[in-house]
Amino acid sequence: MTPADLSRTVVRAVRCAVEDGELPADAVVPDRVVVERTRPGGVGEYATPVAFQVARSARRAPGEVAAVLARRLEVADGIERVEISGAGFLNFVLRKRSVADLLREIHAQGIRYGCAPDPDSDPAPDPDPDHAPDRERERDRDLAAVPAPRAEVRARVVRDALLRIAATQGSTPNATEPAPSTAPTPDTAPNTVPTPSTVPTPDTVPTPNTAPNIAPVPAREGDVVARFGVDAAAWAMLAVAPHESPVFAERLLAQDESNEFFRVRYAHSRARALTRNAAQLGFESLPEEFESLPGEVVGENALLRVLAEHPLALEAAAHHRAPERLVRQLVELADALLDFQYRVLPQGDEKPSAAHRSRLAVAEAAGTVLAGGLTLLGMDAPERL
Repeated sequence: MTPADLSRTVVRAVRCAVEDGELPADAVVPDRVVVERTRPGGVGEYATPVAFQVARSARRAPGEVAAVLARRLEVADGIERVEISGAGFLNFVLRKRSVADLLREIHAQGIRYGCAPDPDSDPAPDPDPDHAPDRERERDRDLAAVPAPRAEVRARVVRDALLRIAATQGSTPNATEPAPSTAPTPDTAPNTVPTPSTVPTPDTVPTPNTAPNIAPVPAREGDVVARFGVDAAAWAMLAVAPHESPVFAERLLAQDESNEFFRVRYAHSRARALTRNAAQLGFESLPEEFESLPGEVVGENALLRVLAEHPLALEAAAHHRAPERLVRQLVELADALLDFQYRVLPQGDEKPSAAHRSRLAVAEAAGTVLAGGLTLLGMDAPERL
């Protein structure tokens, strides 16, 4: 079970508790619940304040609601343990999932990895899972071709990214409404921190009205698209919260590690280069060999952790209407891959082994997730850089 799966499992538990009469029939079943990592020193791995969401309409104390839900959730597949802390916070430890299963899932879903499943359809696999459709790139190039006021440029970039991200979770945000609250607040929640057939595009969902809380590009910055290019300018616009003014530093043009935008795209190109280099050496990736491999190499656990948490990061970005969360996730993933890349291919007189095949599978999975994330932000994921 992934963290994003856990959120949906909690929603089902609430719905079933209402249907079975354990909670009042008029209790409100939330469409989505917040599930995030517990803070250091907290209980379990993940936590949710869902009992507080349901308690008011159920006319029960949050602790009572949490107890009802805990009994149902502790027998759910993929959950190792459920504990109640504080006034009614549910805390979870998930059953450990094999690395091979994680890599197979990413390989099967391609750039759709992290998208909420659509129960009404059984989509065919994406024939080219590592690339966005050409119409995506053509639409974003319009930013350079059609002059627009600074406020409209950023509003368009942010709105389009939010629509793509929200559609991965099967929802369409109303950009005129503020982001939803994650109450209870951190002060009252000591252990908590308050997916479509193809990667969705703004063409697939209605365009909302102009959002008044998107800060425009500062006037002093001038024509940032002409100065930095479409993708780099969009990165700066999305790297901070929509209500904050974006910063356009000259490092956006730097082709080195000082530039986060460059690191993310470079990491993707390195993943593709590793696949090409492995083919020249006569081997390819094989996730299944993780089942019998002992130990790990430097950086592998960090990379696998970020890959496993990508669905949760994507869901949080959609729920909080915060594209900057996806930006931070991609930077963390890119840095982990760049640290790990040197352990993938054989060194010196080494012959390709099961370890190399499995490490290549990890690197390829990271490249696929980076491609998907860049696509959601409306940016290219270059094969070579």
